[in-house]
Amino acid sequence: MKITFLTIVSTLLLMLPAEAQKSSERIAVTAKRMIDVRSGKEITDAVIFIEKNKIVNVGSGLSIPDSVQVIALGDVTLLPGLIDAHTHLLHQYYAKYGDDNSNRLLEMVQLGPARRALLGARLAREMLEAGFTSVRDLGNAGINADIALRDAIKNGDVPGPRMFVSTRALAPVGGQFQSVTPEAQQLIGQEYIQISGVEEARKAVRQAVYEGADCIKVIANSGARRLSSEEMKVIVEEAKRANLPVAAHATDGDGPSMTAVEAGVSSIEHGYTISEAVLNLMAKKNIFLVPTDASGVTRYQDRIKRALKAGVRIAIGSDIYYEFPGMTRGQASIGMYKTYVASGMSNMEILRASTLNPADLIGSNSIGTIEAGRFADIIAVKGNPLNDIGVLEGVVFVMKDGKVYKQTLH
Repeated sequence: MKITFLTIVSTLLLMLPAEAQKSSERIAVTAKRMIDVRSGKEITDAVIFIEKNKIVNVGSGLSIPDSVQVIALGDVTLLPGLIDAHTHLLHQYYAKYGDDNSNRLLEMVQLGPARRALLGARLAREMLEAGFTSVRDLGNAGINADIALRDAIKNGDVPGPRMFVSTRALAPVGGQFQSVTPEAQQLIGQEYIQISGVEEARKAVRQAVYEGADCIKVIANSGARRLSSEEMKVIVEEAKRANLPVAAHATDGDGPSMTAVEAGVSSIEHGYTISEAVLNLMAKKNIFLVPTDASGVTRYQDRIKRALKAGVRIAIGSDIYYEFPGMTRGQASIGMYKTYVASGMSNMEILRASTLNPADLIGSNSIGTIEAGRFADIIAVKGNPLNDIGVLEGVVFVMKDGKVYKQTLH
């Protein structure tokens, strides 16, 4: 009998324990239940088949071949990885230093690119461990530190959520800085591309595209300083030419929001005092509202109810950038969901606004749901978020891109 190399390998494989022979590239995740955020249905005895980093099949009570590695999670609820639609992972303020302006100046002076990158790596890991597998990161990251962090995570150098970044925000002269001395004004360019005129607006978008932005962030108003409708229209025009969505920071008053909406931005960030007239136009143009209401904040809840009534899609973002002593960035961010229950959203609407809707806003058909062809971004919680949205604060399992980053079931 002629013994070949293939024969020897086959014999050795047969001698291995069955578990060792199972392909690490073929996985089945099982649990008592799963929420299909698109249909709104609960699937019992859930089985999710994964090959490499993609979901290939999902269903109830599916038969699992012996060759497939099984991650049996038991009495938990499976959900798509959460998506935070408004983050600042390279940006942290401290109450002990005063207000935003004081912190902003200290951050510019004290944090260089290296320290900022290390801060971002820590906050990114904290977000992932809390269940956020993707984030839209909207500026306040210095000059392209967000690009560096995004790419480091993508390359597997550091753990963190999949990042969609804006690079520096486009803003009126002065950015979001309040009064600073002429000598200090040179710092503003580290955080914002300042615009004064249509051609500067066009050039700013092209610069962001060149630097690798996934979206464009524009500051529609900073106090009394506002971009003109002509500047805003050019920003949207140039962004669309590059197939990039535009996020418009617009806080108080209808003027900045209406200017941005009429220009055709993709989302209004904050929109604290937004009117029915603006909301109705947003619904007509399929423009998202990204409310950034922190846990316990109730001042502006009425606008959520009005947005829902108008038919505006909501993508929830945390906008956390202050330190919460005793809490990680992820813990501080995930505590926001209870606020939206008090704002009149159903638990399913909150789940969609934390998964499917932000995925659509970002423009990705690879995240946001547990469906065949999507990335294997899956989390698990004890209990059922359809009954209590607060269970999202206790994520016990995190898989991103088919790789397990957290599993704390007892």
